Amino acid sequence: MKSRKEYNYFEAFINLSKFSLNSAEILNKTLHEFDIRKINEKIREMHNIEHSADIAKHEMLECLMKEFLPPIEREDINVLSQKIDDVTDAIEDVLICIDIFNVKHIRPEILKFTELIVDCCKSMDSALVEFQNFKKSKKLHSEIVEINRLEEEGDALYVNGVRNLYKTSGEPVELMVWTEIFRRLEKCFDACEDVANTIESIVMKNS
Repeated sequence: MKSRKEYNYFEAFINLSKFSLNSAEILNKTLHEFDIRKINEKIREMHNIEHSADIAKHEMLECLMKEFLPPIEREDINVLSQKIDDVTDAIEDVLICIDIFNVKHIRPEILKFTELIVDCCKSMDSALVEFQNFKKSKKLHSEIVEINRLEEEGDALYVNGVRNLYKTSGEPVELMVWTEIFRRLEKCFDACEDVANTIESIVMKNS
């Protein structure tokens, strides 16, 4: 662990976002190449990432407890680290849900979700890179706007996906399973937007 004097909270935020992006890429690849025989292996891989993210977050908060003068308010560091961690958790929840419901085939429209989640996590990572120099950055605002745009695109996928589901299936179990999976996918976009909104709030307070 870095010493208090050396600890860089902005780099730590970026590090947390890398876990989210890695999780998104694994989810996307797993569902594009879906093989039910490998689902447990992929869940373990995803859980290891989530566990590493938790360790990194706890390290940050441990440094924060001993920090005399953090670069931004303690509460903001705590909240932002949790919001980024929520993205990783939300992505993991999608794969867990697919396993719990014993899904054997992935609906084609689901792949549009996972590709967009990867894009959203990439934009979140870019926003956090710009956040390091938020007082001088000329790109941070556009990165936040892009995350908001992707979240709206994710909402549209959710609405269209659920509508199509109920138009094409009358089987109660299938409806229940895929409605929940759609909901968890949509939650990933909301989690990314929460990060963007938190960054924006911190910038406003420190401008």
